[in-house]
Amino acid sequence: MTQLRGKRLPVPAPGPGPGRGRVLAAVLGLVTALGLGAVGNAEAAPAAEASGRWSDTPHGFASLAGGTTGGAGGRVVTVTDQASLERYAAAEEPYVIRVEGTVTARPFGASITVASNKTIIGVGTGGELVQGELHLGPGTHNVIIRNLTIRDSAVPGDWDCKDTDFDGVQMDAVHHVWIDHNRFADICDGQLDIRKDSEYVTVSYNRFTDNNKTFGIGWTDNVRTQITIDHNWFANTKQRNPSVDNAAHAHLYNNYLTAQADPGDPVWTYGNWARGKTRMVIENSYYRDVQHPYQADAGAELVQRGSILKNTTGRHDAWGDAFDPRDFYDYRLDPASAVPALVERFSGPQPRIGT
Repeated sequence: MTQLRGKRLPVPAPGPGPGRGRVLAAVLGLVTALGLGAVGNAEAAPAAEASGRWSDTPHGFASLAGGTTGGAGGRVVTVTDQASLERYAAAEEPYVIRVEGTVTARPFGASITVASNKTIIGVGTGGELVQGELHLGPGTHNVIIRNLTIRDSAVPGDWDCKDTDFDGVQMDAVHHVWIDHNRFADICDGQLDIRKDSEYVTVSYNRFTDNNKTFGIGWTDNVRTQITIDHNWFANTKQRNPSVDNAAHAHLYNNYLTAQADPGDPVWTYGNWARGKTRMVIENSYYRDVQHPYQADAGAELVQRGSILKNTTGRHDAWGDAFDPRDFYDYRLDPASAVPALVERFSGPQPRIGT
């Protein structure tokens, strides 16, 4: 994928595969069949409030340049074991893969390949991948990973995990990916690593908890990545919340960072970091008990507006013009004061998604 310039990014006709109308019809059919349009938990506040919390189609950068539909139009299958998950996730044809119950990967740290045109979605709050990784290789595109818990690939006593590469979700040189409403906990290396010129990615309403190297973006000298990061909760995480290396456009809004900790190195923790030549915009986020809430390299540009900081120390960098996210897409911006309650309530797996 090449970097598209200018104001709103153009939306080309879909590539090979179903026509636009067929894709939209398939999406609507899946919403109805799987109950994906239901939002909030069963005991949520009034339906009007819940229905405005999130959509079942991607927003932000993942919605541009043709959009992200995952496995829409393909078969809907339910998996309960590693072999079935591996088979359908790696298949050439599109699939909507419902993960029901706990799938424990073997051997410990096993990587499960995810091919293009897939939706992997947990059924209610019970869909889990334990001690394994979802991996998207170069060229993979049009993938949705939603409503899963991905946990417990941490190696006891190895907080830094330099000798392993057990990520929760890892992707290299991909495009059009939506990571939404997942919970990541106790992963040995990165909980979510988006690497090597990946483009048109949205990461929304996830919970990142109890980790060292939480969420890294980049590992490239090229300035190409476009990413939207919104309504995520980072709790008890040390670093990379996220760390963004050489991204052309990184839009972070309404995220909640709280209670960062590292028992082995309490001196150095941090929140958001614009590295290299990244252009980053942070809006209406909430930082509580965070060291170095947001920082930028000298060659980066970071715009921050509207966030709330409680008991923060260290770097609060902001310089340059970065970019205006509304040149690319429209979005709902919640007040920063509402972020803790909203994110605590609506992030992570939800009982009525995927059922």
